[in-house]
Amino acid sequence: MPYLSKIALNPRRRAAMALLSSPHRLHAAILSGLAVQPVAERVLWRLDTNTPHRAEVLVLTASRPSWAHLVDDAGWPGADGGDPLIADYAPLLDRLTDGREFGFCLTANPVQSIPRPERPSEQQAARLKEGTDNGSRHRGFRVAHRTADQQLDWLLKRCERHGFSIPDATAAPPAPGLQTKDHTLSAGPAVTLVSRDILRFRKHPGGPRVTLSTATFEGRLRVIDPDALRTALLHGIGPAKGYGQGLLTLAPLRTTQANHG
Repeated sequence: MPYLSKIALNPRRRAAMALLSSPHRLHAAILSGLAVQPVAERVLWRLDTNTPHRAEVLVLTASRPSWAHLVDDAGWPGADGGDPLIADYAPLLDRLTDGREFGFCLTANPVQSIPRPERPSEQQAARLKEGTDNGSRHRGFRVAHRTADQQLDWLLKRCERHGFSIPDATAAPPAPGLQTKDHTLSAGPAVTLVSRDILRFRKHPGGPRVTLSTATFEGRLRVIDPDALRTALLHGIGPAKGYGQGLLTLAPLRTTQANHG
C-alpha cells in the first residue's frame, strides 16, 4: 500500500541546513525512515521550499514510514504544525478515470541523450577517456535541456506515454480586430514552468561533482490512460529520482489555486 508523506523542516536548524544543501544527504535521511533495510522499494521525493522559514519534503513510499528522526533532528518537534502527515495514496489512485482532470506539480530533470557532450562533466570526461583507452564504444550521454522552451517541450513530448494530456488553457475572447483567421484563440497548454534551478553537490568529500538542471512544472492534466498514469505516479518521470526528481503529484481542481501534495 503506497503512502504519501509531507515532512516540515526548519531551515534554521543546523541539521536541516546540511540536508537541504545536499540531495544525496537528504535522500539517505529519507531512506532511513523505512524499517526494512536495505531499502529495496521505489522511493520518490520532492523538496518544496516555498518560504524562507519552512521547507517541506514530499515522499512517496510503498510501505508506511516513520519520520521521527527527521522531525527531531531537523524539524519542529512538539510544535503545532510540526508533525509529519502520512496519507494512504490508494484512494487517489482509485480516482484516476479516463477524461478526469487534475491540477499537477512535477519537479524533474529534463535531459536528452547525445553521442558526445560539447562540455563534458568530470564523470563524462572519465567515461570518454576510458573508452579511448580500451577502444570500447560508449553509450550515449545524458545532457540537460537548458532553456525553458526545451524543458517545456520535454514534458509535452512525454505526456501521452505517461497516461495524460495537458489541455489548452482557457483563453479570453480576443479584442475586436484581433480575431484569427479561423476565429479561435488558444492560450497554449495549461502548464507553467514555475521555477528552474541547477543543483551542484558531491556524494562524498573529494568525489566528482554532480550537476543537475531541474524544472518545476505546474498546471492541469487530463487522464487518457489510468494505468499508465498510475505507473507514472508510483515510479516517477525522468531520471535522477534518487536526487528528488520525478515525483508527480495531483490535486483536485478548484476554482481557487490548489495546493499539490
